[in-house]
Amino acid sequence: MKIIWLAIFFAVLLWSAVAPKDYYIWALESAPAIIGLLVLVVTCGRFPLTPLLYWLILFHCIVLFVGAHYTYAEVPLFDMLKPWFGFERNNYDKLGHFVQGFVPAMIAREILIRKHVVSTRPWLNFIVVCFCLALSAFYELIEWWVALLSGQSAEAFLGTQGYIWDTQSDMGLALLGAVVALLLLSRLHDRQLKTIDPGVC
Repeated sequence: MKIIWLAIFFAVLLWSAVAPKDYYIWALESAPAIIGLLVLVVTCGRFPLTPLLYWLILFHCIVLFVGAHYTYAEVPLFDMLKPWFGFERNNYDKLGHFVQGFVPAMIAREILIRKHVVSTRPWLNFIVVCFCLALSAFYELIEWWVALLSGQSAEAFLGTQGYIWDTQSDMGLALLGAVVALLLLSRLHDRQLKTIDPGVC
């Protein structure tokens, strides 16, 4: 599994890095995925994750790399979808923020369960959702700070496309992603948690 995972990761990373729309934006948008890979490499020996989580993280990285290559406002597939669904803007960034809640929800869930942070499932779900909302809000702050320093690249990085409720809808979609992940994947995740071998990466 590890070889296939790394092959897909680096194949998409290399594709993304070839002639992106803007290399500065590419570096900003792809950095979280590259940092995430480094964290996985450092922790996989002593804290290997469930297979479900590794594949979700890979999917999230691919979403980031595609957005980094084109910028989130100019992904061609989502431009093609605009007339089909009557969209006035390219909504790839909205997919990105949904995933920003969906995947971190399962990461937080796994850590909280395995570290025995909470003892009941209602509290577990509540804390996971709160974590995802906090992460989304913090990411919006990072976008704001980077935009202030970026000058002309600010609009491409933010990807607001003139939508005044962009920040609020981003956080709302992260919240929705977290809730959907908990509803759809908790049982599968629980089954994998029972079989995980802490000594195997």
